[in-house]
Parts: sequence; C-alpha cells; structure tokens
Amino acid sequence: MLNRVLPSVVLAALAVSAAQAQVTMDVSKITCEQYILFKVADPQHIAIWLSGYYNGKRNNMVVDVGQLKANAEKLMRYCETNIKGTVVEAVEKLFAPEK
Repeated sequence: MLNRVLPSVVLAALAVSAAQAQVTMDVSKITCEQYILFKVADPQHIAIWLSGYYNGKRNNMVVDVGQLKANAEKLMRYCETNIKGTVVEAVEKLFAPEK
C-alpha cells in the first residue's frame, strides 16, 4: 500500500510546487484600479518594488521605512481618485525629483 501512496504524495507535492511558480508582470502596465483593488498583487508589495526601482535609478541605497509607508499611502489616495491612469504615471507625477 505504501508503494502506491508514496508516488501519489510526491506527485501532489510537485503539483503544489508548480502551482506556486513565480508570476511575472509588467509594472508599467498596472492601472491604479488594479493597484487599489489588489487585482495583480498586494499594493504594499508593488509600492516596495517601485520604491526600490526608483531609488536604484537615483543610486540611493538608503531605505527610509517611514517615508516608504507615507509614499505608499499617498500613492493609494492618488490612485483612488485617478483609477484610469497607471501606477507608474502616478509615481512619476507624485514623486518626480524637483528640478
């Protein structure tokens, strides 16, 4: 009996592992509507990724956790009133470096 059950357990474990495979997405195409409604991922995860991306472009290796949280909240409020735009457009409008 064990000889028949063990392969089934192994196959089930492999199926679960495949179901949890990494999913990729083009962040530049995420709309504010998708962002605020959790349609593609947790908005906090997206905000963290965006923060890392833009800080990396600026060669800034410092993480200000309080500022990250405040920026994520600001982005959420903006997207709530501008649901048709993209999250990247919102970030660039809200957090563009001053010239």
